[in-house]
Amino acid sequence: MKLTKTRVDEATYTGDASKNERCFVWDGEVRGFGLRVYPGGSKSFVLSYRAGGRKRLIAIGRYGNLTVEQARSRAVKHIAAVIDGSDPLISRQNARIGETVAGLCDSYMERYLIHRKAQRDIKRRIEHIIKPAWRSRRVDSIIRQDVARLHGRVGKNNGPYEANRTLALISKMFELAVVWGFVPDEFPNPARRIEKFEEKKRDRWLTPEELPRLVEAIDQEVNDSAKFAIWLYLLTGLRKDELLRAKWEDIDRARAEIRIAETKAGRTHYVPLSHAALAVLDEIPRHPDNPYILVGSKPGHHLVNISKPWGRIRTAAGIEDVRIHDLRRTVGSWLAQSGNSLHLIGRVLNHSNTSTTAIYARFGEDHVREALERHGDKILGIAGKKEPADVVPIKKR
Repeated sequence: MKLTKTRVDEATYTGDASKNERCFVWDGEVRGFGLRVYPGGSKSFVLSYRAGGRKRLIAIGRYGNLTVEQARSRAVKHIAAVIDGSDPLISRQNARIGETVAGLCDSYMERYLIHRKAQRDIKRRIEHIIKPAWRSRRVDSIIRQDVARLHGRVGKNNGPYEANRTLALISKMFELAVVWGFVPDEFPNPARRIEKFEEKKRDRWLTPEELPRLVEAIDQEVNDSAKFAIWLYLLTGLRKDELLRAKWEDIDRARAEIRIAETKAGRTHYVPLSHAALAVLDEIPRHPDNPYILVGSKPGHHLVNISKPWGRIRTAAGIEDVRIHDLRRTVGSWLAQSGNSLHLIGRVLNHSNTSTTAIYARFGEDHVREALERHGDKILGIAGKKEPADVVPIKKR
């Protein structure tokens, strides 16, 4: 019997409401298309079908919002999709996920982030900044004002650098949202035309006068893992997380180097170990149940956070403005002052961009200046002069 408006109107729930029994009225024209009657009396159009050997039931729409003919037409389209090999229920679930910013974030991490550098920082920004702000929002509901507000809030709470990196991440995600079909091609990228915060380059490193105080403060530190970490930062120039995640198996004693597999540059980095660095490693006790060089408080885990011990060390040394990353800058600056090339320094610090190493250029210039001073003294000495000859101005006639 064909499902009609009259039959739908007359359909009533006749089962035991306490058992939440289902009552269906099936259509005689389209197989699997029917009406579900709920205990409270509400009615929804449904389609029962099989896909991949599994029985499925998909809701088409509420009676009243759709007419019988409209619902039947949608049911026919679903059946055609099943014949083509797809599952309308799964497609709907995926579409619902994809419509939200949370869905776009998940797709970005699964389809794009796996091939990118600095995954940890990007995941952190997605999970702790973008998702909390817009998790349930539809992707096409995000406008420029939303991004500007978030950019400003992050700048206020986390600083200009973090805000600008978050803005760049949002821009890239919305570029991919168009490619992946989350939004139509003509959808404007809401992260565009937002002015970035000014970023000031940090150029703090330890001076020769500060180093003795730092060494004394390190020796007084009670946290042995943190103490060894600070020494290794000074001697290798490794990034914070690169050192903390390093394992004993990464050390090659024969070649006197440490292998860093996960780097910001996205490539394996081999760092030579000086005799001083090897001596520090020899002092670190090994734990049979922990593969990491710098062990943490949890069994089997590496040292995670050294903020508190570093705070004690720098306070004792009177260098409160020095951060952990500044120890890496110290390595670069001291290498430059020793006359090493920017290319060599970039290789030591594993810089991908030469402009990153350019901050140490002025130290190289100081070295060149000293060389020229020595050259000048040599020239004057050979000439038998203590000072250059006075320059006599030419008189005009």
